[in-house]
Amino acid sequence: MTEKLLSPLRTRPWPERWLTRVLGAALSGAAYLVCVPWNLNNRARTLGSADETTPVTVIGVVGVIGLALVLLTLAAYFGHRDYLGWPLLLVAGPPAALLYVSLRTNPGSPDGMAHSWPLTWGFCTFLIGVAVLVTATVARRFRPAEEDSTDGLLYAHLT
Repeated sequence: MTEKLLSPLRTRPWPERWLTRVLGAALSGAAYLVCVPWNLNNRARTLGSADETTPVTVIGVVGVIGLALVLLTLAAYFGHRDYLGWPLLLVAGPPAALLYVSLRTNPGSPDGMAHSWPLTWGFCTFLIGVAVLVTATVARRFRPAEEDSTDGLLYAHLT
C-alpha cells in the first residue's frame, strides 16, 4: 500500500493520476477556506465607530500557520510523486485564486489604500509559490534512484 501511495504518478493509470491531482487541489483550496478568514479587511467595532479592529488575532495566526503546514505537506507529497510543475499548480493555485476572489470582492478601506490589493495578492501569491516550489524541489531529492533511460545510449551506438 505504501508503494502505491509513494510511487511516481507517471507510473500509475491515468484515472488514478488525475484523481490524486484533483484531490490535492481540493485539499489545498479547502485548507485555505478553513484556515484563513474570508473578510481580510478591518472592521468597525460598532456601527458608526471610528475605531477599527484588525483581522490579525491569535486564532488568525494559528490559522495561517496551519495553512502553511498543510500546503507544505501537500507540496512535499506532490514534489515527491509528480513532475515539478504540478505542485505549483495544484498546491499554490487554489489558495492564490481564493485569495484573489476574497480581496477583489471585499470593498476597499476608505483610508486611500483601496487599490493596494493587487500588491497584497501578488506578494502573498509569490510567497506561497516560492515556498511550494522549494519544498517540492527538496522532496524530489528523496525520490528513489531511477534508472536513466539514456544510460548506455551513446555506448550502444558506438559499438
